[in-house]
Amino acid sequence: MRSKAILLLLTILICSCGAEKKEKEQVSEVSNLDEELLSPLERKYLKNIKQITFGGNNAEAYWSFDDKLLVFQSDYNKWGANCDQIYVTDWRNDDLKNNKPALVSTGMGRTTCSYFLPGNKTIVYGSTHLADENCPPVPERRADGKYVWPIYPSFDIFTADLDGNILAQLTDEEGYDAEATVSQQGDKIVFTSMRTGDLELFTMNIDGTDVKQITHELGYDGGAFFSPDGTKLIFRSSRPKTEADIKEYQDLLREGLVMPTNMELYVCNVDGSDLRKLSDLGQANWAPFFHPGGEKIIFASNHTATRGFPFNLYMINLDGTGLTRITEDETFDAFPVFSNDGKYLVFSSNRNNGGTRDTNLFVAEWIGG
Repeated sequence: MRSKAILLLLTILICSCGAEKKEKEQVSEVSNLDEELLSPLERKYLKNIKQITFGGNNAEAYWSFDDKLLVFQSDYNKWGANCDQIYVTDWRNDDLKNNKPALVSTGMGRTTCSYFLPGNKTIVYGSTHLADENCPPVPERRADGKYVWPIYPSFDIFTADLDGNILAQLTDEEGYDAEATVSQQGDKIVFTSMRTGDLELFTMNIDGTDVKQITHELGYDGGAFFSPDGTKLIFRSSRPKTEADIKEYQDLLREGLVMPTNMELYVCNVDGSDLRKLSDLGQANWAPFFHPGGEKIIFASNHTATRGFPFNLYMINLDGTGLTRITEDETFDAFPVFSNDGKYLVFSSNRNNGGTRDTNLFVAEWIGG
């Protein structure tokens, strides 16, 4: 694969039968990488794709406020990570195929969900390092075959500079505190916490003050993001309703686990009012993020799958109409995030991993409107 895309310029001359006049169509630019990594359907929405990472599991990449940097989590052992750690990259210029990016977490414990703070020189992220400098244990495969995520009670939320120095601890409640993201106005953080005994959404100021509970209904509320104007929140949720589902959810939660196989998208005002279910597709619908226009949501879903995968990217209007498929990978596309200027989309994918289980980061220009 060539490191730089070569543009193929296709100029089509169309003859007009009536006026016998030749007109030039708009030049179509398709790079080698686009042809290799994007299907024809995907090229309706994405172009000039660039693979950022080349090994390990790389996910939850988020933009600096000026869109010059990406902060993300990776467990790539060639970078010395035994479990997820936080890294920063200059995505346009860094060569992560041959070089290690800057480590900005402590290198201890397990980390998750990093996000830039205003000024682009500090980040917020969740970490278990205060409880143990080693990686927490991964849940063993269950006899019942259920797929589960661990909810480590040792997760707390910290701020750090880009040299990896911890600046402040924002949470110190007992139980899980993680999944922090920041409003584009730079004044608020939304996060998920177990402090009430259930996984609920909370907001706080970027210094950790003025903590407010946003959701109150039983179920896992997580992965929340602010709308571009800071007035709304989009998030994923499992909301068990039947007696059997409620018991299963609560039993797993007592084990520090959740089962993320049945989740839908919800939207509410930033204070929790006007809460409503956005999707009703079945299976796992998650990783939602606002389009910069504020009226559409991009997200990952396996609602068409019969074996639990593939996961692909979809868009839906804020009123629940207009479901549109964006990608058609055969295994896994998720964690889509638009740049602040709306020109780029970063996402995680199993494509082009040489038949391994590696999940890598990709950035492409967004042309989907």
